[in-house]
Amino acid sequence: MPDADVARLREAIDGFTVDAVHGMLGDEAWRALARDETVPGRRATTDGSPLASLIRLFQLQIPVPRPAAEAAFGPAWEAARRLGLVEVDGDEVRAVLDLRPYGDEQHDWWVVCDLTPGLDGRDHPRDPLHVLGISEASSSLAQLTVRPQVGRALDLGTGCGVQALHLAGHARQVVATDLNPRAVRLARLTAELNGLDVDVREGSLFEPVAGERFDLICTNPPFVVSPPEGERLVYRETGFDGDEVVRRIVSGADAHLEDGGWCQLLAAWIHAEGEPWQERLAGWIEPTGLDAWVVQRERVDLPEYAEMWLADAGLRHAPGHVERYDRWLTWFAEQGVEAMGFGWITLRKAGRENPRVRIEEWTAPVAQPVGTEFLAWGRRADALASSDALDRCWHVGPDVVQETVGRVGAEDPAVIRVVRHGGLRPARQVDTIEAGLLSACDGELPAGRILDALAHLLDRDPAELRRDYGPVVEELVADGFLVP
Repeated sequence: MPDADVARLREAIDGFTVDAVHGMLGDEAWRALARDETVPGRRATTDGSPLASLIRLFQLQIPVPRPAAEAAFGPAWEAARRLGLVEVDGDEVRAVLDLRPYGDEQHDWWVVCDLTPGLDGRDHPRDPLHVLGISEASSSLAQLTVRPQVGRALDLGTGCGVQALHLAGHARQVVATDLNPRAVRLARLTAELNGLDVDVREGSLFEPVAGERFDLICTNPPFVVSPPEGERLVYRETGFDGDEVVRRIVSGADAHLEDGGWCQLLAAWIHAEGEPWQERLAGWIEPTGLDAWVVQRERVDLPEYAEMWLADAGLRHAPGHVERYDRWLTWFAEQGVEAMGFGWITLRKAGRENPRVRIEEWTAPVAQPVGTEFLAWGRRADALASSDALDRCWHVGPDVVQETVGRVGAEDPAVIRVVRHGGLRPARQVDTIEAGLLSACDGELPAGRILDALAHLLDRDPAELRRDYGPVVEELVADGFLVP
């Protein structure tokens, strides 16, 4: 990848952004393309402009006349060919790789990956070394990841390098690893095309960073659980048994985290017969000594799970589909798998004698980016660990509102609920004591003093109120209704 070629290409595609593509396609064609349908996009890109040619080449994956391709790349035409992005086929040019605009609120980037298979309903069996592009999973992990300024960050299993782009915005040094040598090459091109210095290394799990520590590790590992026989897609499957790859990352994180460091996974785990899934994950986490917050976002039954991943591999309509589908279900039954769970695992090296671990299911919508909630959870956990909750002053969280329900004209509400509009958007029904406590938490008095005042007003025993509501204060803090 000659530097001059990369620089020419970067300059040539400067206006090839998410907003520009959306603007040309329009809402309907944009949504159709998200469903892998290109016809509306074809109709919207007929003006022969450089932007239209780039969209047709890469997003729509249809050939364009050579003069149009040369005009789109301008002085970078030969560079695009040498870098392997396009090839000439007679009088036409077609894409060999996908050059995809990507961005967030502050950045416009480009990602280099393999072409999107399955457009317009075409069969799309994938090469085992296929390098996936921007996906729902990569976007979810980007939203999940905490974003403090850090020294070193690790993108474990980088694929085409999406997470490394985000990490480069708040880490002084970014290391990205992948077992797939093809992914390593494309992640390097992605980084260089965006003018970023990312240390991309080849190898499995933590092997390429043996003996090194990081302030932040994020990973979307190949967590698909499938029968061991047959060709495996490197971006989603490993040679490990079941969900062992996720367990190994969880177990190995502590050795690669600096004090106060974070490790976050978008992952899947088995629901095994006779073993609650919460106990399974607790068995992975507790030996690490790390704080942890596990959120199961979805429980998927086995037929749906098999259908999803067989379709992902382009085998939904391939010969032998019924037999292949049946083999998946038979294998799950042999392994004692009842269902599969998907979700988030956040680990933090807080250095506590008694780590704070919460494992829960939460399938309701959340406020994005949810990474800010995990960062705030770490601060709340530190506050709870540093002193008794009743001895500290707290504020009501800035996103907390109170809802009341009662008969029309009634003097007092029948139900009082507090709801957070941020984070996981939890809600909690509270009693009179909790409502009074929350209303009085303005950072001026410790929670215990407020409970004492409520005991006096309600003619209750102060010691009893402290004993009964001390754990409640901790719960309110843990869920973000009260903050330091």
